[in-house]
Amino acid sequence: MIIEISRSARNDKTKSFTFLRVHQNERPPASAMTVILLSGLIFLLAGLIQGLTGFGGGLVAIPLLCLIMDVKLAVPLSILSGLAITTAMAYDLRQAMDWRKILPLLIGSIPGVFAGTVLLKEADPVVINRLLGVLLVSISAINLTIKPRPLNPPVIWGYIAGFFSGTITASVGAGGPPVIIYTTLTDWKKDEIKATLTGFFVLNGYITAAVHAWTGMITRTTMTTFAATLFFVLLGTYAGSRIGGRINRRTYLRIVYLLLMGLGILMLTR
Repeated sequence: MIIEISRSARNDKTKSFTFLRVHQNERPPASAMTVILLSGLIFLLAGLIQGLTGFGGGLVAIPLLCLIMDVKLAVPLSILSGLAITTAMAYDLRQAMDWRKILPLLIGSIPGVFAGTVLLKEADPVVINRLLGVLLVSISAINLTIKPRPLNPPVIWGYIAGFFSGTITASVGAGGPPVIIYTTLTDWKKDEIKATLTGFFVLNGYITAAVHAWTGMITRTTMTTFAATLFFVLLGTYAGSRIGGRINRRTYLRIVYLLLMGLGILMLTR
């Protein structure tokens, strides 16, 4: 709620009048400590999901972060936290990475990162929120209703998937779906898919973070919040990696996509 006070006087004989205008639809900003605490819990959940499945951390973190902060702060913050997650995972999976699979995705993502950064910097945050909502609902619906068959698409589709992933990552911080869909359409083994996605995410994340820093999207507030929540990110990633083998993956992914669909609907209606 914001109260605006204005005073006016016609002459010395006229008393000053005070007008109060109250905007009921505007909420007071949360305190810095509250934002940091809630961000830490969000990244704990995001790290847990990323550690379990190899993807999905950004898809979960961004919609929740947008409930407590501006999208233009939430996206760079999620990019930095995602780097912490994927860097740790990339080290563990380094022996399984095949650069012939990763490079088409990475090369295609570079122009997409620049396009997405411009979109984030210039676009209305409400428009970005709506695009994110449509993205979440669409991807969730596809994964809940369709089981992809191995089609082994030509490598050109790797460049295309990389471009759209780069654009979406830089603009809304949740660029996983295009490359995830591309890899699930191949006949690669589970470990090959996870290693390829992790290798792409970590390198694309560093490129995106560099472009965000160069264009001024990463601020002192971004770095302060990132440093304060880093412990939660790493704790969630470690826990997810440890318990990943104990949960039925198919059932778990259905729960995750149902949650993402609910978050997408929330982003479209809030």
